[in-house]
Amino acid sequence: MKETNAIEVRNITKKFKIYYDKGNTLKEKTLFRKRRAYEERNVLNGISFDVEKGKAIGLIGHNGCGKSTTLKLLSKIMYPDSGSIEMKGRVSSLIELGAGFHPDMSGRENIYINASIFGLTKKEINNRLEDIIAFSELEEYIDNPVRTYSSGMYMRLAFAVAINVDADILLIDEILAVGDANFQAKCYNRLREIKASGVTVVLVTHDTGVVERFCDQALWINEGTAVASGKSVEVVDAYLRFMNKEKITQLEKEEKRRKEKEEKLKKEKEEKLKKEKEEAQKNKTEEELLQEQAADMNVKHFGTGAAVIRKAELLDKDRKETKLLRAGEDYFISFDYERKKTGEELVFGMGIYTLENVWIFGTNTMLGKVKVPVSDKEGRVVFHGKELSLLTGEYILQVSITDLNGTPVDFYREYCKFNVVNDKRDAGLVCLPNEWET
Repeated sequence: MKETNAIEVRNITKKFKIYYDKGNTLKEKTLFRKRRAYEERNVLNGISFDVEKGKAIGLIGHNGCGKSTTLKLLSKIMYPDSGSIEMKGRVSSLIELGAGFHPDMSGRENIYINASIFGLTKKEINNRLEDIIAFSELEEYIDNPVRTYSSGMYMRLAFAVAINVDADILLIDEILAVGDANFQAKCYNRLREIKASGVTVVLVTHDTGVVERFCDQALWINEGTAVASGKSVEVVDAYLRFMNKEKITQLEKEEKRRKEKEEKLKKEKEEKLKKEKEEAQKNKTEEELLQEQAADMNVKHFGTGAAVIRKAELLDKDRKETKLLRAGEDYFISFDYERKKTGEELVFGMGIYTLENVWIFGTNTMLGKVKVPVSDKEGRVVFHGKELSLLTGEYILQVSITDLNGTPVDFYREYCKFNVVNDKRDAGLVCLPNEWET
C-alpha cells in the first residue's frame, strides 16, 4: 500500500447464488433435488478505488447496484470472490445501528454491551459513558428499559455509541437520518470533527447533497461496475444526469401505458354511454335533455361554445407531441380550433400550474399582440415557448379560448399534465439565469 492511503481496493468481484426454492431439511434436500436450482448473480464486477488517510469517499448509485455489498466487504462481514482489499488501522462500522441491544436492559447497560461489540474495554467505556449519554440527549431515560424507547430514541442511543468509538476508518451505511433536524445536524458536525481528526470515512448514501458537502471524492457504482470516480461534485453531477435520462425513459414508458389504458377506458365508456343513451333517449323530453347537458358540464371544462378547441398538443423542440419536456429547450403548444360562427374575435391563452394549482406562467394572443383571423371557420394557433426554465417536476397545462371581454368560449382548466427534466438542481419552480462571483 501507498503510505498516504488508508484503503486500497483492487478489482474485487462478488457473486451470490439466488435459489428459486431451496430445501431446508435433509429430507427435502434428498427427495426434492430440483428445488436446489439457482442462478448466479454478479453483484460486483472489478471495483477498484483508493482512499487517502483522513479523506471521505461517498459511494452512490441506484438500489441494488452493489454499494452496501462493497461496504460489507470492507468491514469483512463477507469476503470477495476475487481481488484484494487492504486497509490500515482500526475499522468501525455504522451499518446496523443497535446490533446487540437487549430490549429488557436499560440504555446504560446497552451502552456497555454495544460498545464492547465495537471492541472497547470496560475502562474505555467508563471514560466515555457521560459523553455518549450527553450526545444521545437521553439523560432522563438512560436507566429505563430500551423497549420503552421510541424508534428515534433507540437510533440516537445506538448512533451515540458508534460515533464515540476510536477508529482509523469509519464505514457508514445510510444511517444518518437519525432523530430530528437538530440531532441530525449534530451528527454531521460530529462526523466532520472525526474526519478533521484524521479518520478516513466511507459513506454509502442516496443523499447526493451530503456526498457533495461532506465527501472529498465519490465513486458511482452501476450494476456492479464503477462508472465514475473522482471529485464528489463532478461524480454526483454525472450520476444525476444519468438518473435524469433513466427518469425520461421511465416516464415515456408510463406515458405509453397511460395512453393505452385511456384509449381502452374511453372505448368502454363510449360503448356504455351509447347503450345508456339509446335506452334513456326514448322517454326524455327536449327540456330534460338540455338540463342533463348542463349538469354534465365539467367545472374543469366550460364555455359558451361559440368556438371549440378540437385538439391542443404540447410539442417538443422538434414539434413532436410529447408529455415530457427538457429544460433549456424550446417547446410549442398548438391549438386546432373550429368556430360555430365567424366574425367574432377570439383570444387564445395558455397557462402552466403546479399540481397544487400555483400559477407559474400564463399568456395569450392579445398580450402577444396577435390577431386571429375572424373570417376563418377553422384553423391553428401555435404558442412558441423559448428555453424552458422550469425545474424538474410534474406540471399542469391550461388552454383556453375567450372573447375580447374575457368571457370563456372554450376553457380547459386542466387540459393535461406534463413532466419537465432539468439537469440543474436549484430549488423552487424555475431556474433563473444566474452566476456567482467572489
